[in-house]
Amino acid sequence: MEKRILAYRKFMDEMIRRLKEVPCDQEELENRKKEHLTQVSFFQHERLVHLIVTVTFGILEMLALFLAQLCPGPAVFLLVAVILVLLIPYIRHYYILENEVQKMYRQYDELCGMQKNTAFFNVNRT
Repeated sequence: MEKRILAYRKFMDEMIRRLKEVPCDQEELENRKKEHLTQVSFFQHERLVHLIVTVTFGILEMLALFLAQLCPGPAVFLLVAVILVLLIPYIRHYYILENEVQKMYRQYDELCGMQKNTAFFNVNRT
């Protein structure tokens, strides 16, 4: 999923750059916006699923640490380590999903700005 979201965002960056150089008609721009919103909704769903999984693993890690305090032992420390090894990649992946979806929101704003030429959408946001 990471490769797909990065590739799609770069594709949209390039498309927006080309649309700024060679404007298209409003109907084509509207179709691009709809397609972009569809893709964003797919990535939002993926982001929600990974948020749930990441939070679940975070809670499991906290419970495992609590268990390690109550009854320390090699098996409990192994459990803590295994959950932590799984939690770190989930956090990284969620971080990428979150940031890329935020960038896609800005892309959508740019598309809207091209369509309507309104000052609101032409503002460069951080």
